[in-house]
Amino acid sequence: MQRAKPRSASHILNHVNLPANHPLLDGRTADSPLIRAYRGDRPEKTPVWFMRQAGRSLPEYRELRTGTAMLDACLDPALSSEITLQPVRRHHVDAGIFFSDIVVPIKLAGVDVSIVPGRGPVLGAPIRTEADVEALRPLDPDALAPIAEGVARTVDELGVTPLIGFAGAPFTLAAYLVEGGPSKDHLRARTLMHADPATWNALLGWAADVTGAFLRAQVLAGASAVQLFDSWVGSLSVADYEQHVAPFSARAISHVKDLDVPVVHFGVGTGELLPSMHAIGVDVMGVDDRIPLDEASRRLGAEVPLQGNINPALLAAPWSVLEAHVLDVIERGRAARSHVLNLGHGVPPETDPDVLTRIVELAHA
Repeated sequence: MQRAKPRSASHILNHVNLPANHPLLDGRTADSPLIRAYRGDRPEKTPVWFMRQAGRSLPEYRELRTGTAMLDACLDPALSSEITLQPVRRHHVDAGIFFSDIVVPIKLAGVDVSIVPGRGPVLGAPIRTEADVEALRPLDPDALAPIAEGVARTVDELGVTPLIGFAGAPFTLAAYLVEGGPSKDHLRARTLMHADPATWNALLGWAADVTGAFLRAQVLAGASAVQLFDSWVGSLSVADYEQHVAPFSARAISHVKDLDVPVVHFGVGTGELLPSMHAIGVDVMGVDDRIPLDEASRRLGAEVPLQGNINPALLAAPWSVLEAHVLDVIERGRAARSHVLNLGHGVPPETDPDVLTRIVELAHA
């Protein structure tokens, strides 16, 4: 592990609520390429990591997960840490992202949810009425102990490589809660938003506080940045997002605002929502592969750091095609104040891991 660099007194004051041994305070990660880019600086090499970089594309992951259910793996500190570290060792990416699932915090809060292979999160019973919402319990901080331990283990192993914490945004959590499982159009959730706004607001308020506590636990345990995933928010109009969702996404990230860590916000199909999503108070906008980065920068303003947006469909294309695409993404990213290379969504499970390693080498070169 490299020797930590001392930080200035003024910088430390910005992190007054972080533990003294936090990687942003003791010099391990504050000057890393990723954190510099998230702060709006342009490091000497383009930092890169991949959403879903830990998981089914790695043979070592599939071997490790044999016989262990997804949520059990997420709540086993040793297992979640090892899974988080696997792609960092293999690909030499500039960050780890903590291995977990967006439904972990709601499970820890007592919601009956499981992850069904091939389908995704499924609830024992959907949450659709005022009585359903009133029955939801707040998240007991003690329930987050396995998460904090998993993060701490990982951070100790990562050294100067930062760890990103993550959580699902309130709308995406509510979409699962109301639908009872995955949905193509989230129609029940969007109907509840308008048909019973009081129940909707209560549900999103609960989800915001649960996911905010999940983020805070990860940061206090050593995560150097966080990403808020609003996977399904692209199904909303700008007006619906701003009125019925944005206040609760802002409430979720308010749980880490005093910790002064970079906050990234990402959603799928959100080209029209980018300015509204940024306005909740995040530092970096993740951009999916449906809009070029230079256009995203034009919509957001050139001062906003961007993350993205390699098309995952091209990971299986001939290298000459993928290489040209990656170089184009990097070039378009120059329109923004700073840029972290990533995918426009997650790594498909059938991806050849060597392709991801090759992209990292290309970006760093």
